[in-house]
Amino acid sequence: MMRGPKNTAMAVRNTKGEIVVEEFLTKGVKRPAICRWPVIRGIFGYLDSMTVGYRCLMRSAELSGLEDIVEESPKKKKKREAEQAARAAEAVTEAPVGEAPPATEEVTDAYLIDCEIKAIEEKDDKLPAWVMTATMVVSLVLAFALAIGLFALLPTVLYNQLAKNVGFLTANGAALNSLIKSAFEGVLKILLLVGYMALISLMKDIRRTFMYHGAEHKTIFCYEAGLELTVENVRRQRRFHPRCGTSFLILMLLVGIFISFFIDPVSILIMGKTLPTLLRVAVKLLTLPLIVGIGYELIKLAGRHDNLFTRILSAPGVWLQRITVLEPTDDMIECAIEAMVRVIPSDNSDNY
Repeated sequence: MMRGPKNTAMAVRNTKGEIVVEEFLTKGVKRPAICRWPVIRGIFGYLDSMTVGYRCLMRSAELSGLEDIVEESPKKKKKREAEQAARAAEAVTEAPVGEAPPATEEVTDAYLIDCEIKAIEEKDDKLPAWVMTATMVVSLVLAFALAIGLFALLPTVLYNQLAKNVGFLTANGAALNSLIKSAFEGVLKILLLVGYMALISLMKDIRRTFMYHGAEHKTIFCYEAGLELTVENVRRQRRFHPRCGTSFLILMLLVGIFISFFIDPVSILIMGKTLPTLLRVAVKLLTLPLIVGIGYELIKLAGRHDNLFTRILSAPGVWLQRITVLEPTDDMIECAIEAMVRVIPSDNSDNY
């Protein structure tokens, strides 16, 4: 999926191996000018990226046939293979007149796969649109609740429990104590994020997604270098990009550490005491828009300039990209190129 100033395009291979491209207007193009102000634009950009990314993932799964592939028990797999063999045998006996049927012993895996593809393409029992929408909403709510539990509540609760028994986690001064708490929570969040990314990268389908991620990065680098968009030129490019969403996640965590440092000192200044755990978590959630906005500005800065500061700023995200951005195959690069050429504006409005 490639997102340009005006258009967004998604390229995916269907069940026949053909590249299917879908284009749509980039979200936010017609928003009021205030939505493009610094910091504020980052909030809208983040929401757009989440919704468009989810939409493209679901649509690409549909086009590629992944949504029809379910995990089977050994019993169901055996039954399916028996049905495949029966269909293949029936196809052999019912071959059109004048057409030589393939010998039964020559029915290959490719032939059986073709039968499965035809069956998938002929399916008309898709779920209603409202069911898919409801499923998406429920999934997003559950994911949001899990994210709050893991990245907002768990670090705070764990710190409070450890601080009772580990002396160096507490300090006499409110500012120093807040710094220690924020650093502990931030490091734990980063460990959780890295661990999660490392675990899901072991899944076959996720690894393929990360390989397509690499194809996107390489194609963008090729375009930014002013080279012709060919498989050979793209393959030579590096795969770690400073404007990657992975880098954005790390930057958000780092900005969150900095902002959360002020929560306890400000609460002591206003109320004379620190906030209870749940209220402190609520305050951190309220600062999320600010964190997103600042993180967005920092990642744009890292993408526009190449100096010591921006290299230091990009370093954590580039390191994490070693997990989330993998080396693509040539057919993946072809998809990325097809999407890229659809979003390049003719008026050079993508230059900065």
